[in-house]
Formats: sequence, structure tokens, C-alpha cells
Amino acid sequence: MRSPRRTPLRTAAVLAGTTAVLVLPVGAAFADSPAVPEPRVLPGVERPAADRPITPPTAPSSKPARGYVTTARLADGSVAKIYEIGVGQVEADVFAGSTRLGTLAGRDGRPAYGQYNGLHITLYPNGTVSSWIEDAPKPQPKPQPKPQPKPEVVQESAARIVMPDGNVAEAVYGAHGDRVDLSTANGHRLGTIDLKDPNALNDGWMYKLVRDGRHVLKFVVIDVRSGGNSWVYDFDSGRLIERYTVATGK
Repeated sequence: MRSPRRTPLRTAAVLAGTTAVLVLPVGAAFADSPAVPEPRVLPGVERPAADRPITPPTAPSSKPARGYVTTARLADGSVAKIYEIGVGQVEADVFAGSTRLGTLAGRDGRPAYGQYNGLHITLYPNGTVSSWIEDAPKPQPKPQPKPQPKPEVVQESAARIVMPDGNVAEAVYGAHGDRVDLSTANGHRLGTIDLKDPNALNDGWMYKLVRDGRHVLKFVVIDVRSGGNSWVYDFDSGRLIERYTVATGK
């Protein structure tokens, strides 16, 4: 008796497997799927644009360019270097020597104000500055020198006389009165005679002034040792005008 025909097991298994795949959840099917390898980049081949690193764009500088205007000296001796950075916008860098103390910035056509250790500064939109020092002492007026009296010019005139004894007399007249200065031939001073003390004696010789009231008229030299020989000189000119010789009896 022939056995009944059997359906191959392999076919049944395929059908069974097909049914099993369909009833699996969709998520489980993606989870069990093998990972697809990432495309390999060959040398010399550019990486796809989607895979390049994104570089953020560089932000443009927001600081405007500065144009130098001028340098101004401030009330305490420091300086302000002024720059223009746009219409109605100025800046001033304040320096004490080589040290920068700070910066004033005027915006929108308005002045800027600042102060440092009592120094007050105003920066104006037109690029000028003004400054003042707080509680600065007021300058004291300089004392005016007292006018010095002009020295009195004393007009004096002297007549030089070489006397018979070898000494020298200078007959001087002027604002301080009349006098005769006596000296040796080599300039050694012997003394002075004037209206208050009109006579002098030196080594046997007498010198005297002859006057008329308040004025000296003559200068007389007397040789006492010879008994009184005399020489008379004009006081103003020093010229010998008279000579007296004492007669000696035999």
C-alpha cells in the first residue's frame, strides 16, 4: 500500500519563517538589523559637505577707527591726546608723563567730563578740552621791587700838585666839600686837610688851606726848617701862583 505524499519540511519551514517575520514588531526588526557601515573616505577625495565641521563666522570688530586730532596741555601739566572716531564722537587719552591715567569719551555730540586727583577735565564735541584744578590756591601777586634810588653822582675835580718836599697833593673840590689829599710820591697816604682842619705838619713841612668864607682859594706849602720859605698854589688849577723866600742875614 503506497504511503500518502508528504510536503517537504523545508517548504513548510520557509512558510513558517515568513509568518514569523511579519508578526514581529517593526521596532524589533530595526533593532536586529545589522548596522550599515559609514562610507569610507579615500585619500584625495573630499569629505562630503554634510560631514565638514561648521566654523562660526568671525564677528566684525565693533571698535571704530580713531583719527588723531591734537594734543592739549591740562591745568596740572598733564596732557590729553584727542581722537575723532566719528561724527560728534571724540575721545581723549589723558597722560601724566608716559602713564595713561584714563580715557574720556564724548558721544552723540555731548561733552564728556572727568576728574583725577582734583583735576577736572571737560572734553567737547569739537575736539577741544578745558581743565581746572580743584581748590587750587589763587596766584599771589608778585611783589614789585622797590625802586632803588639812583646813586648820587658826585662831581669832583682834583688838581695834582708835586710839592717842593717831593710829596704829592691833590686839591679836590666837589659836593662833599673842598679838601687836599696828601701822599708820598710812591702813593703812600699821609692824610687829608679840609675846611674843618685846614693845617697839617709832616717832617718839617707845613701844609695849609687859605680860604675866603666857605671856599678854599689857595693851598700853601711852607718849609718850616728853612725859616718859612713858602709856595702858594691856586686851589682850582694847582698852578703855582706865588713864592716867598725868607731873607737870611749874614
